[in-house]
Order: sequence, then structure tokens, then C-alpha cells
Amino acid sequence: MPNHEFYEVDVPIHDTANPDRRGLHVVTGEANSPTTALRRAHEVYDTAHTAELEAPGKQQDSRGARGLRPGWQMDWPAAQAGP
Repeated sequence: MPNHEFYEVDVPIHDTANPDRRGLHVVTGEANSPTTALRRAHEVYDTAHTAELEAPGKQQDSRGARGLRPGWQMDWPAAQAGP
């Protein structure tokens, strides 16, 4: 049985119309490292954003995007990943 590691990626967000409104978008899924978790989280977000989908189907590693907020900007450089 393979060893599955699950990571949480915390991405700070802010409302582009009102930058004082801030939050955190959390993405979870399987990965073998924090770097991979960050990359996959960004890929899933890009897929949803490009296709203008609110919730694309789960990807192979069980990641999916839900609760994306139109008009809110993701701060990917400040994102952090951990088990």
C-alpha cells in the first residue's frame, strides 16, 4: 500500500475592490513535498480560474477548487504548505 501524504496549502487572499478585506484560501491534497503541494494547488486554481469554473472536478491527487471568490486576489508568493 503506498504511503500517502496530505498537505495543506494556505494562500492569503484580498478583495481587489477593498484591499482591507483579507482572508485565507485553504487547499488540501496529496503530495510528496511542500513544493509539490504548492505547485499542484496553483495548477488547480489556474484550471478553475481559466475555465471560469467555481468547482472543477477533483484532480488525480484529490485536489479540487471550491469556494473561489470572484474579485479576490490570491497572494501565491505568500502561500505556505505543510503536512
